[in-house]
Amino acid sequence: MISGHSSFYHFDSTALSVVAGGASTLDQAKLHIYNLEEADSFVKSYGFSYSNEEDQKKLWYFHRRSLVLMTEKLKFKIDEIPLCVRQPEELKDLRLLLIWASQHEDSQVQRWSCAVLRCIHVFIHAETDLFSHFAEEIQKQILTPFENAIAHQEKLYLRSFVKDGPHPVELYKFQTKPFKTSSSTVIKLLAKPDALAMKVFDKLGIRFVTPTIFDSFQVIRFLVESNLMSFPHIMPDQSSNNMYPVDEFLKVCDRLEKKYGHAHKMNPEKIDRLLRHQLKNSRGSLLGLFRKENPYSSIDFRYIKFICRKMIKIQQQTSGQTVGKEFSFFYPFEVQIMDKEAFAKMQSGDTDHTAYKDRQIEAARKRILS
Repeated sequence: MISGHSSFYHFDSTALSVVAGGASTLDQAKLHIYNLEEADSFVKSYGFSYSNEEDQKKLWYFHRRSLVLMTEKLKFKIDEIPLCVRQPEELKDLRLLLIWASQHEDSQVQRWSCAVLRCIHVFIHAETDLFSHFAEEIQKQILTPFENAIAHQEKLYLRSFVKDGPHPVELYKFQTKPFKTSSSTVIKLLAKPDALAMKVFDKLGIRFVTPTIFDSFQVIRFLVESNLMSFPHIMPDQSSNNMYPVDEFLKVCDRLEKKYGHAHKMNPEKIDRLLRHQLKNSRGSLLGLFRKENPYSSIDFRYIKFICRKMIKIQQQTSGQTVGKEFSFFYPFEVQIMDKEAFAKMQSGDTDHTAYKDRQIEAARKRILS
């Protein structure tokens, strides 16, 4: 964008703060766009041509989605938002929001122009990705193998399809996480200053709830040995384990194997008692626990969580006919593993999902009007 300012010493403070200052665009107080020509250049560099009818329709669509989010999800009153900002008949040209977010004689118009633009920006990034184009195929290729591995008998089990493979693992519950709706993704991105749309890795996922801690680790072993996931594809910086330290768990298992032999199967509840005793008496045991920071989730929520990636293969088709070459890409999914005690705690009190969402919504409300 070429600015009308000609001073040798003038710099766009907003752009400079984002490009070289490590700040987020969402946390800038204003833009520096003062006429339609500058606004048009800004929109073009952003990725849209305002003179293109289809691009303009998309931008109005995101404007509409943003207003619905603000009034229905973030609970702002409709009459709080100035008419000229929210009504297409009054606004007429979306580029005006960029100018008003830079300067306006009415501070409320400037403030709400910024707020709407923040929402539009996040919606565009949240809905312009591989998932939006291939959601059905991604879900099928990631979730179906897990669903097929669940045996529904008197109890739930993970079962192996490989001869002499891992023994069935009892489950207390098995859940597939529903896809994050765009609005929930947008709220998450608005609430967390360091969040980016391309780093939202939990649009879909699986939750295993086990009777015991030992069974939770059995689930991991089963998933790897049954090739339901490939552990080299796990993203280590996204992992959490505040359930039980791996090193301490392996010490107990090694001790039991030496004492009873590798074929002996002790009751998982008894092993859990040994695990808790080990944790209580080990000086450095807590050092093995770690959790990815999340200010909106209760610390009492104890689980093992990781993000794995799966190779998705897409065969393009037109009118039922295969066209072109197959192409592939990695797509992330979340796996949560916890015992039934942790699951019960998650359903109530401060760890309740509703409380978690309420904290996110409050943070998002504050941020878009910062």
